[in-house]
Order: sequence, then C-alpha cells, then structure tokens
Amino acid sequence: MKILIDMNLSPTWVTTFTTAGIESAHWSSIGDQAAPDSTIMAYAKANNYVVFTNDLDFGILLAITQADIPSVIQVRTQDLLPAMIGELVVSAIAQFNSQLETGALITLDTLRSRVRILPIN
Repeated sequence: MKILIDMNLSPTWVTTFTTAGIESAHWSSIGDQAAPDSTIMAYAKANNYVVFTNDLDFGILLAITQADIPSVIQVRTQDLLPAMIGELVVSAIAQFNSQLETGALITLDTLRSRVRILPIN
C-alpha cells in the first residue's frame, strides 16, 4: 500500500509512514500545490495510492463519482501533527488494510473510526 498525503497535512507524515514501513509521498513532491482535489484523486487512482487528507471534499468526490478507488483516509481532529495522532493513523491503516486495498473511505478521529466500502451509495 502507498499513501498520498494531501497538501493540507504536513510533509512530516512521510517520515511517520516510512518508520511504520508504509511507502508514502506528499503531494507537494509530486504535483502542483494548487491542483484541484480531482487531479489528486486521478493521480492516486492511476498510481495505486490511498489518499490521506483532512479535507472532506475527497469523500464528496467519491460519493458523486460513485468511484470504487482510490481509497481515502480522512482525519477529523484538531491536532493533525504526526506526533499527536501518528499512532492512531498507523494503527487504523493496519486494522483496515484489506478494506483500503479494495476501496474504502475511512474517517478517523481520536474516539472512533468509521469505514465505508466503496462505491458510496
């Protein structure tokens, strides 16, 4: 599994994922920083990435397009730094690995996780 980190999250997530044995890239190292979410989604789909974001628009794009990939992990917390929620995110990726591989929208906060299998109806 490969994680594509959205612009609204720190590039330091790359180190967190690498330490956990998860390949990742921050969008700023791949594409135009002002690219629309649809461009990021298209890149993730074409290159077999899971999108990691704090932006609800990715879930909306999945619902509107009825897409079954790419998977998206949405973090819904106030503190988005890896030092604060890194373990939570890495644990959720391990827990929901099979769903992420086949297509899912995962929403994480500090109290719970929610998984929706794609496509969203």
